[in-house]
Amino acid sequence: QVQLVESGGGLVQPGGSLRLSCAASGRDFSIYAMRWYRQAPGKQREVVAQLTGSGTTNYYAESVKGRFTISRDNAKNTVYLQMNSLKPEDTAVYYCNFFPNYVPWGQGTQVTVSS
Repeated sequence: QVQLVESGGGLVQPGGSLRLSCAASGRDFSIYAMRWYRQAPGKQREVVAQLTGSGTTNYYAESVKGRFTISRDNAKNTVYLQMNSLKPEDTAVYYCNFFPNYVPWGQGTQVTVSS
């Protein structure tokens, strides 16, 4: 059974940084692209970043370009999201998933940016 476990969220002041992790199990991790998503209260889930299985091509939403960096360690079956210069509008629950072969969503990790 494929499982995704996100971690690393928390409360941070504007301008601060966090590093999210997503550990995947039950699938050959390295052959799949991975995405980070977020869902703010009352809003639809949106794509934040994407990275190919080999880690050579990435995508970022305009709202996070230059501030967020997606990376992965295929030996550890883990994808990361380094978030810098955080803004209050980055507040959301963050999720990861494979793309395009989605699996059941994990519980996500809450990121709250507030002074």
